[in-house]
Amino acid sequence: MVLFPNCKINLGLHIVGKRSDGFHDLETIFYPLPLYDALEVVHIKDSATTLHVTGITIDAHAEDNICMKAYRLLQQTHQLPAVQIHLHKNIPSGAGLGGGSADGAFMLQLLNKKFALGLSSEQLMELSLQLGSDCPFFIYNQPCFALGRGEQMQPVTLNLSAYTIILVNPKIHINTGWAFAQLQPNRQHNNLLQVAQQPVETWRADMTNDFEVPVFAAYPEIAKIKETLYNAGAAYASMTGTGSTVFALFDKNTTPAFHFPLYYFVQTLVHAES
Repeated sequence: MVLFPNCKINLGLHIVGKRSDGFHDLETIFYPLPLYDALEVVHIKDSATTLHVTGITIDAHAEDNICMKAYRLLQQTHQLPAVQIHLHKNIPSGAGLGGGSADGAFMLQLLNKKFALGLSSEQLMELSLQLGSDCPFFIYNQPCFALGRGEQMQPVTLNLSAYTIILVNPKIHINTGWAFAQLQPNRQHNNLLQVAQQPVETWRADMTNDFEVPVFAAYPEIAKIKETLYNAGAAYASMTGTGSTVFALFDKNTTPAFHFPLYYFVQTLVHAES
Protein backbone atom coordinates (compact mmCIF):
# COMPACT_ATOMS: atom_id res chain seq x y z
CA MET A 1 0.00 0.00 0.00
CA VAL A 2 1.27 3.47 -0.91
CA LEU A 3 0.26 6.89 0.43
CA PHE A 4 1.63 10.32 -0.43
CA PRO A 5 2.24 12.55 2.61
CA ASN A 6 1.86 16.22 1.70
CA CYS A 7 3.46 19.30 3.21
CA LYS A 8 1.89 22.32 4.91
CA ILE A 9 2.59 25.98 5.43
CA ASN A 10 1.74 28.22 8.37
CA LEU A 11 0.10 31.32 6.96
CA GLY A 12 0.78 32.95 10.34
CA LEU A 13 2.21 31.66 13.63
CA HIS A 14 2.19 33.08 17.16
CA ILE A 15 3.68 31.63 20.33
CA VAL A 16 1.38 32.73 23.14
CA GLY A 17 2.40 30.73 26.21
CA LYS A 18 4.69 28.17 27.84
CA ARG A 19 3.00 25.06 29.20
CA SER A 20 3.75 23.11 32.37
CA ASP A 21 4.60 20.06 30.22
CA GLY A 22 7.44 21.98 28.55
CA PHE A 23 5.63 22.56 25.28
CA HIS A 24 4.38 25.92 23.98
CA ASP A 25 0.86 27.14 23.30
CA LEU A 26 0.53 28.54 19.83
CA GLU A 27 -1.93 30.06 17.40
CA THR A 28 -1.55 29.32 13.71
CA ILE A 29 -3.29 28.91 10.40
CA PHE A 30 -2.34 25.58 8.81
CA TYR A 31 -2.71 25.23 5.05
CA PRO A 32 -1.96 21.97 3.18
CA LEU A 33 -0.01 22.03 -0.08
CA PRO A 34 0.44 19.51 -2.92
CA LEU A 35 4.13 18.76 -2.45
CA TYR A 36 4.51 15.09 -1.55
CA ASP A 37 6.71 12.39 -0.12
CA ALA A 38 5.90 8.76 -1.00
CA LEU A 39 5.34 6.15 1.70
CA GLU A 40 4.99 2.43 0.97
CA VAL A 41 4.41 -0.44 3.40
CA VAL A 42 4.73 -4.09 2.33
CA HIS A 43 3.73 -7.00 4.58
CA ILE A 44 6.59 -9.50 4.92
CA LYS A 45 6.94 -12.88 6.65
CA ASP A 46 9.72 -14.37 8.73
CA SER A 47 11.71 -11.17 8.92
CA ALA A 48 12.09 -7.98 10.96
CA THR A 49 10.56 -4.62 10.15
CA THR A 50 12.91 -2.47 8.07
CA LEU A 51 12.96 1.09 6.76
CA HIS A 52 14.54 2.20 3.49
CA VAL A 53 14.77 5.92 2.71
CA THR A 54 15.49 7.41 -0.72
CA GLY A 55 15.37 10.93 -2.13
CA ILE A 56 16.48 13.78 0.13
CA THR A 57 19.01 12.45 2.64
CA ILE A 58 17.89 12.14 6.27
CA ASP A 59 20.76 11.94 8.75
CA ALA A 60 19.11 9.67 11.31
CA HIS A 61 19.11 6.03 12.36
CA ALA A 62 16.14 4.01 11.10
CA GLU A 63 14.69 3.57 14.60
CA ASP A 64 14.74 7.35 15.06
CA ASN A 65 12.73 7.96 11.89
CA ILE A 66 9.17 9.08 12.60
CA CYS A 67 7.71 6.36 10.36
CA MET A 68 9.37 3.70 12.46
CA LYS A 69 8.26 5.50 15.63
CA ALA A 70 4.67 5.43 14.34
CA TYR A 71 4.95 1.69 13.69
CA ARG A 72 6.37 1.06 17.18
CA LEU A 73 3.65 3.23 18.73
CA LEU A 74 0.86 1.16 17.20
CA GLN A 75 2.73 -2.03 17.96
CA GLN A 76 2.30 -1.28 21.67
CA THR A 77 -1.46 -1.86 21.46
CA HIS A 78 -1.98 -3.89 18.27
CA GLN A 79 -0.63 -7.12 16.82
CA LEU A 80 1.25 -5.78 13.81
CA PRO A 81 3.12 -8.06 11.42
CA ALA A 82 6.62 -7.25 10.22
CA VAL A 83 6.69 -4.83 7.29
CA GLN A 84 9.09 -3.27 4.84
CA ILE A 85 8.78 0.52 4.88
CA HIS A 86 9.99 2.57 1.91
CA LEU A 87 9.99 6.34 2.32
CA HIS A 88 10.92 8.56 -0.61
CA LYS A 89 11.69 12.07 0.64
CA ASN A 90 10.82 14.97 -1.61
CA ILE A 91 9.83 17.51 1.07
CA PRO A 92 12.90 19.27 2.53
CA SER A 93 13.64 18.50 6.19
CA GLY A 94 14.06 21.12 8.91
CA ALA A 95 12.28 23.51 6.60
CA GLY A 96 9.02 24.42 8.35
CA LEU A 97 6.97 22.36 5.87
CA GLY A 98 6.02 19.57 8.26
CA GLY A 99 7.39 16.82 6.05
CA GLY A 100 8.45 14.61 8.94
CA SER A 101 5.19 15.18 10.80
CA ALA A 102 3.25 14.28 7.65
CA ASP A 103 5.23 11.06 7.25
CA GLY A 104 4.43 10.01 10.82
CA ALA A 105 0.73 10.85 10.57
CA PHE A 106 0.36 9.13 7.21
CA MET A 107 2.18 6.07 8.55
CA LEU A 108 -0.44 5.74 11.28
CA GLN A 109 -3.22 6.07 8.72
CA LEU A 110 -1.60 3.60 6.34
CA LEU A 111 -1.16 0.92 9.03
CA ASN A 112 -4.70 1.52 10.28
CA LYS A 113 -6.12 0.97 6.81
CA LYS A 114 -3.82 -1.82 5.65
CA PHE A 115 -4.31 -3.97 8.74
CA ALA A 116 -7.95 -2.94 9.46
CA LEU A 117 -7.18 -1.70 12.97
CA GLY A 118 -10.46 0.24 13.17
CA LEU A 119 -9.01 3.41 14.67
CA SER A 120 -11.14 6.53 14.30
CA SER A 121 -9.79 9.88 13.13
CA GLU A 122 -10.01 11.13 16.72
CA GLN A 123 -7.95 8.17 17.95
CA LEU A 124 -5.40 8.67 15.20
CA MET A 125 -5.08 12.34 16.12
CA GLU A 126 -4.47 11.45 19.78
CA LEU A 127 -1.82 8.92 18.79
CA SER A 128 -0.19 11.28 16.31
CA LEU A 129 0.25 13.95 19.00
CA GLN A 130 2.65 11.53 20.71
CA LEU A 131 4.82 11.73 17.59
CA GLY A 132 4.88 15.52 17.23
CA SER A 133 2.88 18.70 17.68
CA ASP A 134 2.18 19.15 13.95
CA CYS A 135 1.18 15.53 13.37
CA PRO A 136 -2.55 15.82 14.23
CA PHE A 137 -2.96 18.40 11.48
CA PHE A 138 -2.03 15.81 8.87
CA ILE A 139 -4.83 13.53 10.07
CA TYR A 140 -7.23 16.45 9.55
CA ASN A 141 -5.33 17.84 6.51
CA GLN A 142 -7.63 20.76 5.72
CA PRO A 143 -7.09 24.52 6.17
CA CYS A 144 -7.62 25.29 9.84
CA PHE A 145 -7.00 27.62 12.74
CA ALA A 146 -5.09 25.73 15.45
CA LEU A 147 -4.50 26.30 19.15
CA GLY A 148 -2.77 24.46 21.99
CA ARG A 149 0.20 22.51 20.65
CA GLY A 150 -1.55 22.62 17.29
CA GLU A 151 -3.98 19.80 18.02
CA GLN A 152 -7.04 22.01 18.73
CA MET A 153 -8.27 22.66 15.20
CA GLN A 154 -11.10 24.69 13.74
CA PRO A 155 -11.92 24.65 10.00
CA VAL A 156 -11.15 27.81 8.05
CA THR A 157 -12.65 28.61 4.68
CA LEU A 158 -9.84 29.93 2.51
CA ASN A 159 -10.06 30.38 -1.23
CA LEU A 160 -6.56 30.81 -2.64
CA SER A 161 -7.52 29.62 -6.12
CA ALA A 162 -6.50 32.99 -7.60
CA TYR A 163 -2.90 32.44 -6.51
CA THR A 164 0.14 30.41 -7.41
CA ILE A 165 2.16 29.41 -4.35
CA ILE A 166 5.94 29.44 -4.59
CA LEU A 167 8.18 27.77 -2.01
CA VAL A 168 11.83 28.75 -1.64
CA ASN A 169 14.14 26.82 0.68
CA PRO A 170 17.84 27.75 0.95
CA LYS A 171 18.70 24.29 2.33
CA ILE A 172 19.37 25.64 5.80
CA HIS A 173 18.25 23.28 8.57
CA ILE A 174 16.65 25.23 11.42
CA ASN A 175 16.74 23.45 14.76
CA THR A 176 13.23 23.67 16.21
CA GLY A 177 14.43 23.64 19.83
CA TRP A 178 16.81 26.52 19.13
CA ALA A 179 14.07 28.50 17.41
CA PHE A 180 11.64 28.16 20.33
CA ALA A 181 14.38 29.12 22.79
CA GLN A 182 14.74 32.49 21.04
CA LEU A 183 11.16 33.56 21.79
CA GLN A 184 9.31 34.94 24.78
CA PRO A 185 5.60 34.01 24.55
CA ASN A 186 3.40 37.01 23.78
CA ARG A 187 -0.40 37.14 23.76
CA GLN A 188 -0.51 40.62 22.23
CA HIS A 189 -1.05 39.74 18.57
CA ASN A 190 -3.55 40.30 15.81
CA ASN A 191 -6.17 37.55 15.77
CA LEU A 192 -5.00 35.18 13.04
CA LEU A 193 -8.47 33.75 12.49
CA GLN A 194 -9.82 37.22 11.78
CA VAL A 195 -6.85 38.18 9.62
CA ALA A 196 -7.29 35.03 7.51
CA GLN A 197 -10.77 36.23 6.54
CA GLN A 198 -9.41 39.56 5.27
CA PRO A 199 -8.29 40.08 1.65
CA VAL A 200 -4.87 38.54 1.01
CA GLU A 201 -3.49 41.97 0.15
CA THR A 202 -3.89 42.98 3.82
CA TRP A 203 -1.96 40.01 5.16
CA ARG A 204 1.42 41.66 4.62
CA ALA A 205 0.61 44.15 7.37
CA ASP A 206 -1.52 41.97 9.65
CA MET A 207 -0.39 38.32 9.35
CA THR A 208 2.83 37.52 11.19
CA ASN A 209 5.14 34.65 12.15
CA ASP A 210 6.91 35.21 15.49
CA PHE A 211 9.89 33.11 14.41
CA GLU A 212 10.88 35.46 11.59
CA VAL A 213 12.61 37.93 13.93
CA PRO A 214 15.15 35.53 15.48
CA VAL A 215 15.58 33.38 12.37
CA PHE A 216 16.11 36.36 10.07
CA ALA A 217 18.65 37.79 12.53
CA ALA A 218 20.62 34.55 12.58
CA TYR A 219 20.21 33.80 8.86
CA PRO A 220 19.93 37.05 6.85
CA GLU A 221 19.76 35.06 3.60
CA ILE A 222 16.29 33.82 4.62
CA ALA A 223 15.13 37.40 5.15
CA LYS A 224 16.53 38.19 1.69
CA ILE A 225 14.32 35.50 0.14
CA LYS A 226 11.21 37.15 1.54
CA GLU A 227 12.36 40.56 0.30
CA THR A 228 13.08 39.16 -3.17
CA LEU A 229 9.62 37.59 -3.41
CA TYR A 230 7.91 40.83 -2.44
CA ASN A 231 10.03 42.74 -4.95
CA ALA A 232 8.86 40.25 -7.58
CA GLY A 233 5.24 41.18 -6.87
CA ALA A 234 4.05 38.70 -4.24
CA ALA A 235 0.69 39.52 -2.70
CA TYR A 236 1.90 37.90 0.52
CA ALA A 237 5.12 36.23 1.60
CA SER A 238 6.18 34.70 4.89
CA MET A 239 8.47 32.16 6.47
CA THR A 240 6.58 29.00 7.40
CA GLY A 241 6.90 27.37 10.82
CA THR A 242 10.36 27.77 12.33
CA GLY A 243 11.81 28.02 8.80
CA SER A 244 13.81 27.94 6.71
CA THR A 245 11.28 27.83 3.86
CA VAL A 246 9.68 31.06 2.67
CA PHE A 247 6.47 30.90 0.65
CA ALA A 248 4.75 33.51 -1.47
CA LEU A 249 1.33 33.98 -3.06
CA PHE A 250 1.40 35.36 -6.60
CA ASP A 251 -1.52 36.22 -8.84
CA LYS A 252 -1.76 33.12 -11.04
CA ASN A 253 -2.20 35.30 -14.13
CA THR A 254 1.25 36.85 -13.71
CA THR A 255 4.73 35.41 -14.24
CA PRO A 256 6.98 36.57 -11.40
CA ALA A 257 10.62 37.26 -12.21
CA PHE A 258 13.16 36.42 -9.52
CA HIS A 259 16.53 34.73 -9.23
CA PHE A 260 17.83 32.45 -6.52
CA PRO A 261 21.01 30.36 -6.31
CA LEU A 262 20.77 27.08 -8.19
CA TYR A 263 21.22 25.02 -5.03
CA TYR A 264 18.03 26.48 -3.48
CA PHE A 265 14.93 24.30 -3.49
CA VAL A 266 12.34 26.30 -5.45
CA GLN A 267 8.90 24.82 -6.10
CA THR A 268 5.89 26.34 -7.86
CA LEU A 269 2.55 24.86 -6.79
CA VAL A 270 -1.04 25.30 -7.84
CA HIS A 271 -3.34 26.14 -4.95
CA ALA A 272 -4.37 23.39 -2.59
CA GLU A 273 -8.04 22.51 -2.14
CA SER A 274 -9.89 25.25 -0.34
